[in-house]
Amino acid sequence: MYISPRTAFTRNSLVSVGTGTITLVILLIAPLGLAAVIINTLLVTVATFTVSTIADRVLLWLEPGQKAEVLGNSRSGRLGRRRD
Repeated sequence: MYISPRTAFTRNSLVSVGTGTITLVILLIAPLGLAAVIINTLLVTVATFTVSTIADRVLLWLEPGQKAEVLGNSRSGRLGRRRD
């Protein structure tokens, strides 16, 4: 599994925004003040992003020898090599 840092950041951001949106809807139903709803939503969003980023780092640490492979290259030859 190879994910570029940009892809990981985008995925973590989308997960955080999704979780924050769900939290906002749930908290707006509850009888709380607007400031409490906004603060709780922001805290959940930041916490989700942080946990997702830490989980990515743990996965990278657990799989240290993993490298991205270039499509079309192999040890036996390159794609499109002429056969003799």
